[in-house]
Amino acid sequence: MPPQPTIPDYAGANIRGIVPALLAPQGALLPAWMPAVIAEADQVVLLVIDGLGWEQLIERAHLAPTLSAMSGGPITTVAPSTTATALASITTGLTPGEHGLVGYRIDMAGEVLNVIRWNTSAGDARRQCEPAKVQPFRPFMGERVPVVSKAELEGSAFTEAHLRGCRPVGWRVASSLAVVVGQQLRKGERFVYAYYDGIDKVAHERGFGPFYDAELVAADRLVADVLSALPPRSALVITADHGQVQVGASMVPPHPDVLRSCRHQSGEARFRWLHAKPGAAEDLLAAAREQHGDTAWVHSRRELVDAGWFGPVVSPPVAARFGDVALVAHAAIGFFDPADSGPFELLCRHGSLTSAEMLVPLLAAAR
Repeated sequence: MPPQPTIPDYAGANIRGIVPALLAPQGALLPAWMPAVIAEADQVVLLVIDGLGWEQLIERAHLAPTLSAMSGGPITTVAPSTTATALASITTGLTPGEHGLVGYRIDMAGEVLNVIRWNTSAGDARRQCEPAKVQPFRPFMGERVPVVSKAELEGSAFTEAHLRGCRPVGWRVASSLAVVVGQQLRKGERFVYAYYDGIDKVAHERGFGPFYDAELVAADRLVADVLSALPPRSALVITADHGQVQVGASMVPPHPDVLRSCRHQSGEARFRWLHAKPGAAEDLLAAAREQHGDTAWVHSRRELVDAGWFGPVVSPPVAARFGDVALVAHAAIGFFDPADSGPFELLCRHGSLTSAEMLVPLLAAAR
Protein backbone atom coordinates (compact mmCIF):
# COMPACT_ATOMS: atom_id res chain seq x y z
CA MET A 1 0.00 0.00 0.00
CA PRO A 2 1.31 3.49 -0.82
CA PRO A 3 1.74 5.96 2.04
CA GLN A 4 -1.02 8.46 2.71
CA PRO A 5 -0.44 12.05 1.57
CA THR A 6 -0.16 14.80 4.17
CA ILE A 7 -3.16 16.94 3.26
CA PRO A 8 -2.91 20.67 4.09
CA ASP A 9 -4.90 21.68 7.17
CA TYR A 10 -6.21 24.89 5.63
CA ALA A 11 -8.78 25.40 8.40
CA GLY A 12 -6.21 24.94 11.16
CA ALA A 13 -2.44 24.75 11.60
CA ASN A 14 -1.37 25.86 8.14
CA ILE A 15 0.91 28.56 6.78
CA ARG A 16 -2.03 30.41 5.18
CA GLY A 17 -3.33 31.29 8.66
CA ILE A 18 -0.17 32.89 10.05
CA VAL A 19 -0.47 36.41 8.63
CA PRO A 20 -4.20 36.81 9.37
CA ALA A 21 -3.48 35.81 12.98
CA LEU A 22 -0.51 38.16 13.34
CA LEU A 23 -2.28 41.12 11.73
CA ALA A 24 -5.53 40.67 13.64
CA PRO A 25 -6.59 43.66 15.79
CA GLN A 26 -4.72 43.92 19.06
CA GLY A 27 -6.50 41.97 21.75
CA ALA A 28 -7.83 39.33 19.35
CA LEU A 29 -7.26 35.77 20.49
CA LEU A 30 -4.54 33.83 18.71
CA PRO A 31 -5.51 30.47 17.19
CA ALA A 32 -4.64 27.62 19.55
CA TRP A 33 -2.01 26.33 17.13
CA MET A 34 0.01 29.58 17.25
CA PRO A 35 2.80 29.77 19.86
CA ALA A 36 1.39 31.48 22.94
CA VAL A 37 4.52 33.64 23.47
CA ILE A 38 3.35 35.89 20.61
CA ALA A 39 0.24 37.02 22.47
CA GLU A 40 1.89 39.72 24.59
CA ALA A 41 4.06 41.18 21.83
CA ASP A 42 3.43 44.70 20.52
CA GLN A 43 5.68 44.12 17.49
CA VAL A 44 6.18 40.92 15.48
CA VAL A 45 8.73 39.81 12.90
CA LEU A 46 7.76 36.94 10.60
CA LEU A 47 10.90 35.34 9.14
CA VAL A 48 10.31 32.79 6.37
CA ILE A 49 13.30 30.46 5.94
CA ASP A 50 12.82 28.98 2.49
CA GLY A 51 13.15 25.19 2.37
CA LEU A 52 13.47 24.53 6.11
CA GLY A 53 11.31 21.44 6.58
CA TRP A 54 10.31 20.32 10.06
CA GLU A 55 11.65 16.80 9.66
CA GLN A 56 15.01 18.03 8.38
CA LEU A 57 15.26 20.47 11.31
CA ILE A 58 14.39 17.86 13.94
CA GLU A 59 16.94 15.42 12.51
CA ARG A 60 19.62 18.12 12.92
CA ALA A 61 18.39 19.85 16.07
CA HIS A 62 21.90 19.75 17.55
CA LEU A 63 23.07 22.06 14.75
CA ALA A 64 20.36 24.65 15.43
CA PRO A 65 20.32 25.46 19.16
CA THR A 66 18.53 28.79 18.72
CA LEU A 67 15.70 27.35 16.64
CA SER A 68 15.49 24.29 18.89
CA ALA A 69 15.01 26.48 21.97
CA MET A 70 12.04 28.33 20.48
CA SER A 71 8.47 27.33 21.30
CA GLY A 72 6.12 25.83 18.74
CA GLY A 73 6.04 22.82 16.45
CA PRO A 74 5.12 21.60 12.98
CA ILE A 75 2.31 22.88 10.79
CA THR A 76 1.38 22.07 7.20
CA THR A 77 2.26 23.99 4.09
CA VAL A 78 0.09 24.08 0.96
CA ALA A 79 -0.28 21.90 -2.11
CA PRO A 80 1.83 21.78 -4.12
CA SER A 81 4.61 22.25 -1.56
CA THR A 82 6.52 24.71 -3.69
CA THR A 83 7.85 28.22 -3.14
CA ALA A 84 5.64 30.21 -5.51
CA THR A 85 2.44 28.70 -4.16
CA ALA A 86 3.44 28.71 -0.50
CA LEU A 87 4.80 32.26 -0.37
CA ALA A 88 1.62 33.54 -2.01
CA SER A 89 -0.44 31.71 0.63
CA ILE A 90 1.71 33.08 3.45
CA THR A 91 1.51 36.70 2.29
CA THR A 92 -2.15 36.77 1.20
CA GLY A 93 -3.56 34.43 3.84
CA LEU A 94 -5.38 32.56 1.06
CA THR A 95 -5.40 28.99 -0.18
CA PRO A 96 -3.88 28.14 -3.58
CA GLY A 97 -7.35 27.64 -5.01
CA GLU A 98 -8.11 31.26 -4.09
CA HIS A 99 -4.92 33.16 -5.00
CA GLY A 100 -4.23 31.17 -8.18
CA LEU A 101 -0.45 30.74 -8.08
CA VAL A 102 -1.01 27.01 -8.09
CA GLY A 103 2.49 25.75 -8.87
CA TYR A 104 6.02 26.43 -10.01
CA ARG A 105 4.97 26.14 -13.67
CA ILE A 106 1.30 26.74 -14.45
CA ASP A 107 -0.70 26.51 -17.66
CA MET A 108 -2.00 29.89 -18.78
CA ALA A 109 -4.26 29.29 -21.79
CA GLY A 110 -1.86 26.76 -23.30
CA GLU A 111 1.39 28.56 -22.44
CA VAL A 112 3.32 27.25 -19.43
CA LEU A 113 4.30 30.13 -17.15
CA ASN A 114 7.32 29.70 -14.88
CA VAL A 115 6.03 31.66 -11.90
CA ILE A 116 9.41 32.31 -10.24
CA ARG A 117 11.08 33.54 -13.45
CA TRP A 118 7.77 34.80 -14.91
CA ASN A 119 8.56 33.58 -18.39
CA THR A 120 7.22 31.16 -20.98
CA SER A 121 8.92 29.47 -23.91
CA ALA A 122 8.55 32.82 -25.71
CA GLY A 123 10.49 34.71 -23.03
CA ASP A 124 9.42 37.36 -20.53
CA ALA A 125 5.68 37.08 -19.87
CA ARG A 126 4.91 40.16 -17.80
CA ARG A 127 2.76 41.70 -20.54
CA GLN A 128 0.65 38.70 -21.51
CA CYS A 129 0.43 37.42 -17.91
CA GLU A 130 0.16 40.55 -15.78
CA PRO A 131 1.15 39.64 -12.21
CA ALA A 132 -1.72 41.59 -10.66
CA LYS A 133 -4.22 39.69 -12.81
CA VAL A 134 -2.69 36.25 -12.37
CA GLN A 135 -2.72 36.81 -8.57
CA PRO A 136 -5.21 39.64 -7.91
CA PHE A 137 -5.26 39.75 -4.09
CA ARG A 138 -3.31 42.29 -2.03
CA PRO A 139 -0.91 40.75 0.51
CA PHE A 140 -0.89 41.33 4.26
CA MET A 141 -4.59 42.14 4.49
CA GLY A 142 -3.98 45.30 2.48
CA GLU A 143 -1.42 46.72 4.92
CA ARG A 144 1.75 48.26 3.46
CA VAL A 145 4.28 46.34 5.53
CA PRO A 146 8.10 46.46 5.27
CA VAL A 147 9.58 43.47 3.44
CA VAL A 148 13.17 42.54 4.35
CA SER A 149 14.48 40.28 1.57
CA LYS A 150 17.26 40.24 -1.02
CA ALA A 151 17.46 43.58 -2.78
CA GLU A 152 17.78 41.87 -6.17
CA LEU A 153 14.32 40.37 -5.76
CA GLU A 154 12.72 43.82 -5.69
CA GLY A 155 10.82 44.63 -8.86
CA SER A 156 10.53 41.07 -10.15
CA ALA A 157 7.19 39.94 -11.55
CA PHE A 158 6.82 37.25 -8.90
CA THR A 159 7.50 39.86 -6.22
CA GLU A 160 4.78 42.01 -7.77
CA ALA A 161 2.43 39.02 -7.74
CA HIS A 162 2.80 38.12 -4.06
CA LEU A 163 4.22 41.26 -2.39
CA ARG A 164 2.48 44.00 -4.37
CA GLY A 165 2.09 47.28 -2.48
CA CYS A 166 4.61 46.47 0.26
CA ARG A 167 7.64 48.57 1.18
CA PRO A 168 10.89 46.80 0.20
CA VAL A 169 13.83 47.34 2.54
CA GLY A 170 16.26 44.94 0.94
CA TRP A 171 19.53 43.43 2.03
CA ARG A 172 22.51 42.39 -0.09
CA VAL A 173 24.41 40.19 2.37
CA ALA A 174 22.77 37.94 4.94
CA SER A 175 24.40 39.68 7.91
CA SER A 176 22.38 42.81 7.06
CA LEU A 177 19.01 41.08 7.52
CA ALA A 178 19.00 41.38 11.31
CA VAL A 179 20.27 44.96 11.14
CA VAL A 180 17.47 46.02 8.79
CA VAL A 181 14.85 44.21 10.88
CA GLY A 182 16.08 46.04 13.99
CA GLN A 183 15.91 49.39 12.20
CA GLN A 184 12.31 48.78 11.16
CA LEU A 185 11.26 47.81 14.68
CA ARG A 186 12.92 50.87 16.19
CA LYS A 187 10.91 52.98 13.75
CA GLY A 188 7.80 51.57 15.38
CA GLU A 189 6.66 49.09 12.76
CA ARG A 190 4.07 46.76 14.24
CA PHE A 191 4.81 43.94 11.74
CA VAL A 192 7.90 43.14 9.68
CA TYR A 193 8.11 40.39 7.04
CA ALA A 194 11.54 38.90 6.32
CA TYR A 195 12.67 36.21 3.90
CA TYR A 196 15.87 34.13 3.68
CA ASP A 197 16.58 31.56 0.96
CA GLY A 198 19.95 30.03 1.87
CA ILE A 199 18.67 26.64 3.09
CA ASP A 200 16.66 26.06 -0.08
CA LYS A 201 19.50 27.03 -2.42
CA VAL A 202 22.03 24.76 -0.71
CA ALA A 203 19.60 21.83 -0.59
CA HIS A 204 18.88 22.13 -4.31
CA GLU A 205 22.52 22.48 -5.33
CA ARG A 206 24.33 20.29 -2.78
CA GLY A 207 21.72 17.97 -1.28
CA PHE A 208 21.85 16.82 2.33
CA GLY A 209 25.32 16.54 3.82
CA PRO A 210 28.07 18.86 5.07
CA PHE A 211 27.04 21.87 2.95
CA TYR A 212 23.43 21.63 4.10
CA ASP A 213 24.51 21.21 7.72
CA ALA A 214 26.83 24.23 7.47
CA GLU A 215 24.03 26.34 6.04
CA LEU A 216 21.65 25.27 8.81
CA VAL A 217 24.26 26.37 11.37
CA ALA A 218 24.53 29.73 9.57
CA ALA A 219 20.74 30.13 9.40
CA ASP A 220 20.46 29.40 13.11
CA ARG A 221 23.04 32.11 13.83
CA LEU A 222 21.01 34.47 11.65
CA VAL A 223 17.94 33.72 13.75
CA ALA A 224 19.97 34.45 16.89
CA ASP A 225 21.05 37.78 15.38
CA VAL A 226 17.43 38.71 14.64
CA LEU A 227 16.44 37.80 18.19
CA SER A 228 19.19 40.03 19.56
CA ALA A 229 17.85 42.91 17.45
CA LEU A 230 14.35 42.71 18.97
CA PRO A 231 13.31 45.50 21.32
CA PRO A 232 11.30 44.70 24.46
CA ARG A 233 7.72 43.44 23.95
CA SER A 234 8.44 42.10 20.49
CA ALA A 235 8.47 38.58 19.09
CA LEU A 236 10.10 36.64 16.27
CA VAL A 237 8.06 34.02 14.40
CA ILE A 238 9.80 31.47 12.17
CA THR A 239 8.17 29.43 9.45
CA ALA A 240 9.01 27.94 6.05
CA ASP A 241 7.36 27.30 2.71
CA HIS A 242 8.21 23.60 2.31
CA GLY A 243 10.62 20.83 3.27
CA GLN A 244 12.87 18.73 1.05
CA VAL A 245 13.40 15.23 -0.34
CA GLN A 246 16.75 14.14 -1.78
CA VAL A 247 16.13 12.88 -5.30
CA GLY A 248 19.47 13.33 -7.03
CA ALA A 249 19.66 11.59 -10.38
CA SER A 250 16.46 9.57 -9.77
CA MET A 251 14.52 11.39 -12.48
CA VAL A 252 11.92 9.26 -14.26
CA PRO A 253 10.43 10.20 -17.64
CA PRO A 254 6.71 9.45 -17.91
CA HIS A 255 6.18 6.08 -19.58
CA PRO A 256 5.69 6.09 -23.39
CA ASP A 257 2.14 4.80 -22.85
CA VAL A 258 1.51 7.94 -20.81
CA LEU A 259 3.18 10.31 -23.24
CA ARG A 260 1.06 8.99 -26.11
CA SER A 261 -1.98 10.70 -24.56
CA CYS A 262 -0.11 13.74 -23.22
CA ARG A 263 -0.01 17.10 -25.01
CA HIS A 264 2.42 18.81 -22.64
CA GLN A 265 3.44 18.95 -18.98
CA SER A 266 3.48 21.63 -16.29
CA GLY A 267 4.15 21.70 -12.55
CA GLU A 268 7.49 20.38 -11.38
CA ALA A 269 9.30 17.09 -10.90
CA ARG A 270 7.54 15.94 -7.72
CA PHE A 271 4.12 17.36 -8.64
CA ARG A 272 3.92 16.89 -12.39
CA TRP A 273 0.77 17.87 -14.25
CA LEU A 274 0.00 16.03 -17.49
CA HIS A 275 -2.19 17.85 -20.01
CA ALA A 276 -4.16 15.46 -22.19
CA LYS A 277 -4.50 15.53 -25.92
CA PRO A 278 -8.08 16.30 -27.01
CA GLY A 279 -10.41 13.49 -25.92
CA ALA A 280 -7.62 11.51 -24.23
CA ALA A 281 -8.02 12.46 -20.56
CA GLU A 282 -9.42 9.10 -19.45
CA ASP A 283 -6.76 7.16 -21.37
CA LEU A 284 -4.08 9.39 -19.85
CA LEU A 285 -5.31 8.77 -16.31
CA ALA A 286 -5.53 5.00 -16.85
CA ALA A 287 -2.05 4.80 -18.36
CA ALA A 288 -0.52 6.97 -15.62
CA ARG A 289 -2.05 4.80 -12.89
CA GLU A 290 -0.88 1.63 -14.59
CA GLN A 291 2.68 2.78 -15.16
CA HIS A 292 3.38 5.07 -12.17
CA GLY A 293 0.90 4.10 -9.44
CA ASP A 294 3.61 2.31 -7.47
CA THR A 295 5.77 5.44 -6.98
CA ALA A 296 3.24 8.29 -7.11
CA TRP A 297 -0.24 9.34 -6.13
CA VAL A 298 -1.97 9.53 -9.50
CA HIS A 299 -5.19 11.54 -9.65
CA SER A 300 -7.35 13.49 -12.03
CA ARG A 301 -7.78 17.22 -11.62
CA ARG A 302 -11.36 16.75 -10.43
CA GLU A 303 -10.30 14.22 -7.79
CA LEU A 304 -7.74 16.60 -6.29
CA VAL A 305 -10.08 19.58 -6.37
CA ASP A 306 -12.84 17.53 -4.70
CA ALA A 307 -10.38 16.22 -2.09
CA GLY A 308 -9.51 19.78 -1.06
CA TRP A 309 -5.80 19.65 -1.84
CA PHE A 310 -5.91 23.29 -2.98
CA GLY A 311 -8.47 24.51 -0.47
CA PRO A 312 -12.26 24.31 -0.16
CA VAL A 313 -12.83 26.68 -3.10
CA VAL A 314 -11.16 26.52 -6.52
CA SER A 315 -12.63 28.88 -9.08
CA PRO A 316 -12.98 27.68 -12.70
CA PRO A 317 -10.25 30.09 -13.97
CA VAL A 318 -7.83 28.73 -11.37
CA ALA A 319 -8.79 25.11 -12.03
CA ALA A 320 -8.03 25.71 -15.71
CA ARG A 321 -4.38 26.22 -14.74
CA PHE A 322 -4.09 22.59 -13.64
CA GLY A 323 -3.41 19.68 -15.95
CA ASP A 324 -5.77 16.76 -16.45
CA VAL A 325 -3.73 14.21 -14.47
CA ALA A 326 -1.29 14.72 -11.60
CA LEU A 327 1.76 12.55 -10.92
CA VAL A 328 2.61 13.32 -7.29
CA ALA A 329 5.69 11.36 -6.28
CA HIS A 330 5.77 9.63 -2.90
CA ALA A 331 8.97 7.71 -3.71
CA ALA A 332 12.28 9.62 -3.74
CA ILE A 333 12.03 10.37 -7.46
CA GLY A 334 11.08 13.18 -9.78
CA PHE A 335 9.22 13.06 -13.10
CA PHE A 336 11.31 14.43 -15.94
CA ASP A 337 10.06 17.02 -18.39
CA PRO A 338 12.61 18.28 -20.96
CA ALA A 339 10.87 21.67 -20.93
CA ASP A 340 11.50 21.98 -17.17
CA SER A 341 15.26 22.07 -16.77
CA GLY A 342 17.89 24.40 -15.40
CA PRO A 343 21.64 24.97 -15.45
CA PHE A 344 22.35 22.14 -12.99
CA GLU A 345 20.76 19.00 -11.62
CA LEU A 346 18.75 19.61 -8.46
CA LEU A 347 19.68 17.17 -5.71
CA CYS A 348 16.89 17.97 -3.25
CA ARG A 349 13.39 18.72 -4.53
CA HIS A 350 9.92 19.42 -3.21
CA GLY A 351 6.35 19.87 -4.39
CA SER A 352 4.73 16.61 -3.31
CA LEU A 353 2.66 15.79 -0.23
CA THR A 354 5.05 13.58 1.74
CA SER A 355 5.49 14.60 5.35
CA ALA A 356 9.11 15.56 4.64
CA GLU A 357 7.88 18.20 2.20
CA MET A 358 4.61 19.21 3.85
CA LEU A 359 5.56 19.74 7.49
CA VAL A 360 7.25 23.05 8.26
CA PRO A 361 8.14 24.75 11.55
CA LEU A 362 6.08 27.40 13.29
CA LEU A 363 8.36 28.62 16.06
CA ALA A 364 8.43 31.77 18.15
CA ALA A 365 10.40 33.57 20.82
CA ALA A 366 9.66 36.87 22.56
CA ARG A 367 11.73 39.55 24.28
